[in-house]
Amino acid sequence: MGNPNLLSYETIVRATSGEPEAVDEVLRHYSMRIRLASLENGHINKDTEDSIKQRLVAALFKFRFDEQEA
Repeated sequence: MGNPNLLSYETIVRATSGEPEAVDEVLRHYSMRIRLASLENGHINKDTEDSIKQRLVAALFKFRFDEQEA
């Protein structure tokens, strides 16, 4: 049994393959951290929040499991 605070490996693999439900699950998993990172003067900056989400999704699609550095 894995750590309940982490996303499952299967979810990450599905998300990197572009499966919409898995991408949504990743965004939901990190939503609170994204909101905290978007705080400016006690308020959520919607542009910052959207930018972080876009960068997270872009990073998912760039991620490759088969490349390992020696």
